[in-house]
Amino acid sequence: MTKFVYTAEKSDGEVYKGIAEAADRFELYGVVRREGGKIISVGEDARSSMLSIGYWNAKLTSVKEMDKILMARNLGAMLGAGLSLARALAVLERQTKNLRLSAAISQVTSDVRRGETLHASLAKFPRIFSNLFVAMTRSGEESGTLPDALKVVSDQMERMYDLKKKIRGAMIYPSIILVAIVGIGILMMIYVVPTLAQTFTEMNAKLPSSTLVVIGISNFLVQYTTLAIGLIFGVIAFFYVGVRTRVGKRTGDFIFLHTPVIGEMVREVNAARTSRTLASLIASGVDVMTALDIVREVVQNTYFQEVLESAKTSVGQGEPLSAAFVRREDLYPPFVGEMMAVGEETGQTSEMLKRLALYYEEEVDRKTKDMSTIIEPFLMVIIGGAVGFFAVSMITPIYSLSQTIN
Repeated sequence: MTKFVYTAEKSDGEVYKGIAEAADRFELYGVVRREGGKIISVGEDARSSMLSIGYWNAKLTSVKEMDKILMARNLGAMLGAGLSLARALAVLERQTKNLRLSAAISQVTSDVRRGETLHASLAKFPRIFSNLFVAMTRSGEESGTLPDALKVVSDQMERMYDLKKKIRGAMIYPSIILVAIVGIGILMMIYVVPTLAQTFTEMNAKLPSSTLVVIGISNFLVQYTTLAIGLIFGVIAFFYVGVRTRVGKRTGDFIFLHTPVIGEMVREVNAARTSRTLASLIASGVDVMTALDIVREVVQNTYFQEVLESAKTSVGQGEPLSAAFVRREDLYPPFVGEMMAVGEETGQTSEMLKRLALYYEEEVDRKTKDMSTIIEPFLMVIIGGAVGFFAVSMITPIYSLSQTIN
């Protein structure tokens, strides 16, 4: 297949540009003619060559969450305005600045022109389009409400993106403080401690254990700087790889769940994600079993995934959806199970889930704003402990020497 860039004219005289994949130019002429257009000019897309910079940029570029949100929103708006799906996708392809997403949309456009459904075409790019995106699109296609489904999925993705951004923003302050402490500590170990250690040695000072520990670390950093840097990067790489293993992820999930303050926020974040995603899927007509599978991928935390797997089993055995959540109030707050039960009794499950999502999103928003205030005392204890240990370790020998001199 070859990718072509073409200019065509519609029957009403409107001229437009497009990009499409076809076996040859004859197939391309047929595709554009079936869409009601007439080719004016055509040429091969230079980016499709493996030797071009554009080709490798499209392969290596990552697709940001906001790019996908804008794609869903704009596609829904164009379809709602009456554009055909193939034409709307072609417009998106030209407008999208992300090369990787543009290449994916190009392939989706070609598939749609050959008669494939949009959701089946999107499913070929699992690294770009999530199961949630694909399922909502499929629901919209089957029900004839694709513009509305795309608006819902864009709103859902935007809320999840905002939630993630707020949590990351709340962690920036403590992260900067901790990095600064470690950096200053390393500089003092390399430039300050050796001078003091030399003074202690020349005066034959009797050093306490804490001072010997500090001097030992300092000597190691000075004499084996390259090895020390290698060890630091090795530890970082170990944790980076470790958290991606099954045991490492399980351990990390356990630690976050049982850390004061953070544990409660983890529960509320997962409650918000579960409620929001379930509400969107159920309201769009996706069956509960499929919806639970998709939500299981969205929450990511293994402990919450187990609850959703249990819920799927319970629903399969005829139990209400709320039953599994009521049984695991140690993970999901009791309010989640209660609201689900009320929704099932009144036939308004989707509406109750939306209210739940709004409630916990507001709770997380409030707590992330207060995060710096909450974490400050812990940071002060850590900083005070580190400074106190260093001060005592270095000042004690100096005090002993001054007593001896007197």
